[in-house]
Amino acid sequence: MPDNFYALLAGRFLPHAGRLCLETPDGERYTYGALDEESARYAQLLGVLGLQRGDRVAVQVEKSPAALFFYLGCLRAGLIYVPLNSAYRDLELEHFLDDAEPALVVCAPERLDALRMLTAARGIAALHTLDAAGRGSLYEAARACNPRADVEAVSGEDNAVILYTSGTTGRPKGAMITHRNLASNATTLHQAWGFRDGDVLLHALPIFHIHGLFVACHTALLNASNMLFLPKFDAGAVIALLPRATVFMGVPTYYTRLLAEPAFGREACRNMRLFTCGSAPLLSQTFHEFRERTGHTILERYGMTETGMNTSNPLDGDRLPGTVGPPLPGVQVRVVDNQDHDLPAGETGQLLVKGENVFKGYWRLPEKTAEEFTADGFFRTGDLARRDANGYVAIVGRAKDLIISGGFNIYPKEIEGYLDKLDGVLESAVIGAPHPDFGEAVIAVLVRKPEGVALTEAGVIVTLKSQIAGFKVPKRVFFADTLPRNAMGKVQKNLLRERYVTECSW
Repeated sequence: MPDNFYALLAGRFLPHAGRLCLETPDGERYTYGALDEESARYAQLLGVLGLQRGDRVAVQVEKSPAALFFYLGCLRAGLIYVPLNSAYRDLELEHFLDDAEPALVVCAPERLDALRMLTAARGIAALHTLDAAGRGSLYEAARACNPRADVEAVSGEDNAVILYTSGTTGRPKGAMITHRNLASNATTLHQAWGFRDGDVLLHALPIFHIHGLFVACHTALLNASNMLFLPKFDAGAVIALLPRATVFMGVPTYYTRLLAEPAFGREACRNMRLFTCGSAPLLSQTFHEFRERTGHTILERYGMTETGMNTSNPLDGDRLPGTVGPPLPGVQVRVVDNQDHDLPAGETGQLLVKGENVFKGYWRLPEKTAEEFTADGFFRTGDLARRDANGYVAIVGRAKDLIISGGFNIYPKEIEGYLDKLDGVLESAVIGAPHPDFGEAVIAVLVRKPEGVALTEAGVIVTLKSQIAGFKVPKRVFFADTLPRNAMGKVQKNLLRERYVTECSW
């Protein structure tokens, strides 16, 4: 297996260079030969810009074929791709730029002025734009470049991507994903999910995180499959395109929104062979309603930023609601108590995983990395789980207080850090509340300072919207005289949930 992950992909799709790779709603069509040439142009441009193997490239752009080609160009040039959610605001970007120290930043044209100030303050000389149509200064500069003929020789242990994930300490940390990590997970999923000649992927996910970029794109590229490339999820557009597709990957919110459409049913799904779901727990009600409406059983799986996919319900066999299936081939799973002793089937404990899919650590955080691995190399996922007698895993809770809203991971500590800085806030606590569309919604409980500005729910929400990504902004803000604490002074968020979740009406 080639060490550079791009070489592995190209070895699979270049024998089918004339086959269609991407189609967009605007009528753009790209073959696999065109994908290879476009990524080669971007790889050459990166060299012209003076970037060298191991340099970081931070990218905050909207989804487009060009954005995917540029990602592949970074891989083939041996650079480290750093995708950033397009919803991130300036205060969030400051941390990413300070931590990753990218040699190049690519942003949407409308963000150019803000990014010019941020990059200039940090001595980042290279700044380019790429818009939602795949045009911009990056695209134009690549037009002047001849395609790079070779693929950079790298080690399988070299970093390919840094993905930022929030943590309980507040500041997002960069998970170092290697070329071997990408290759291991992509080839495993390709086989486990039975990709075959003629498969067509309906792609409606973002491509700034693991689900849309790694799970969806990588499996399709390995298969030389056509991707119907939607800029974002739209229930009507998905229903219209499903008859042309065989595979669809989504988050629970996608499935609840499809089920809300009267036009969605067996006819739209007549050519489909596989629906997968991840990034957040799928409600059993959605699982059963989808099967009744379409005749298809959603395949739920479990993964995370640091590991890629760890478990999956089987392609052939029982797909059990409320579970994420047994471990994938090559992945070891343990459920342990607080002393890392293995627990018997049926008992709940902390979930540990090990395999070539597991990242090599957090960027520039060796002590944090050491904390998250056991002495024998298992990664502590922070999730609470149990296994049944047949090895099926059920995720039953989150030891790290994670909120998953619309498929996005949100850590309360990070949001609390922004809330506590607001004028008039004495202290804050953030919890998740069940939401019919997003799965969970962010809820904030604030204690006002005795002397300060007059805080209102609407005012707090408006202020945060200007500072952080919209999916992190609380959907409700409540005010309390004090926050409940236990004898050790820890905020009792279980009591806050009992008190405030029932007051949320959506």
